[in-house]
Amino acid sequence: MKIAQIAPLIESVPPRLYGGTERVVSYLTEGLVSLGHDVTLFASGDSITSAELAPCCPRALRLDPTVRDTLPHFMLMIDKVRERAEQFDVLHFHVDLFHFPLFRSLAARTLTTLHGRQDLGDLKPFYSRFVEMPLISISDDQRKPLPHANFVKTIHHGIPADLHRPSFEQGSYLAFLGRISPEKRPDRAIRIARAAGIPLKIAAKVDKVDEDYFRSDILPLIDGSGVEFIGEINEREKTKFLGEAAALLFPVDWPEPFGLVMIEAMACGTPVLAFRCGSVSEVIEDGVTGKVVDSEEEAVAALPAILSYDRRAVRQRFEQRFTATTMAQNYVSTYRRLLRIRSSNGKTPAIRLHQLDLNSGNGSTAVSMENPLPAL
Repeated sequence: MKIAQIAPLIESVPPRLYGGTERVVSYLTEGLVSLGHDVTLFASGDSITSAELAPCCPRALRLDPTVRDTLPHFMLMIDKVRERAEQFDVLHFHVDLFHFPLFRSLAARTLTTLHGRQDLGDLKPFYSRFVEMPLISISDDQRKPLPHANFVKTIHHGIPADLHRPSFEQGSYLAFLGRISPEKRPDRAIRIARAAGIPLKIAAKVDKVDEDYFRSDILPLIDGSGVEFIGEINEREKTKFLGEAAALLFPVDWPEPFGLVMIEAMACGTPVLAFRCGSVSEVIEDGVTGKVVDSEEEAVAALPAILSYDRRAVRQRFEQRFTATTMAQNYVSTYRRLLRIRSSNGKTPAIRLHQLDLNSGNGSTAVSMENPLPAL
């Protein structure tokens, strides 16, 4: 198949440091190429890929000091994709909703993976307007606020099986990895580690919007001994950081769409202690790869058991569920299903695939092209 992957421009593909969506796009793109598909990646010019790169700006927008407004750059990219649309069997978008108005007439040729939260009220009328656009959710929980949106499948994220080398020795500290923000709750991680008497290392990015929160709420809690702030780390550093940790703390307080860091820890053999929010219960298997809790007190009480989990079993479950190859194969299956439906309906652009596959690829419902389900 000829497949276009359309990535965000904020970070390169893959990103140099933090950047979950761009990282997943990279893993998917490389996975599709390895499966023998002809892939073109629309991304920033400093991206690195084995696919054909269609540069849409010179460098990642976050790293370009001359960029003041990202929107014009995204619109230029969307226009460039539209110019080449007929060259591809599938146009796979990872840029939220930017492309919907321009690609509405080509809906049957598109697929959109939603990487963010979907519980915001502003989204309902939008999806109601663009019911033709087929959507992918990255967890079943992510799609709950929009039960009538055109979700065709849930496909969990995956990372390359050889990206991280697992460690089967019990680690010496607890780890917090990702981003400093109120919804990620690093304050919870600090309190849990202190109550358990285990050192905590925080490797996290601080966005400009979260700098005040970091200075006022988190920095005063960091003492350099029991709690150490490392800052933002790259992919190579993650293996050591996660592999030498006794457990990953994931104390989120928002409807987490997926949580890539959880499977990164699992790839290192490191169990995860996470709060019951969003996708967490879909990713973590209680008693095997980690523990899902509802309070800080429950988290502290659960830690001794978590530290004794079989790290080889954690790694094994990662290999069975969350590799990039598995993710790419699930997407290829979805692409082919869309192509079959498009072929059987000629050039009809208004494809309605509501809830084609509700359970992460394990089953499907009939698709009606003649009588699509009503919009929200």
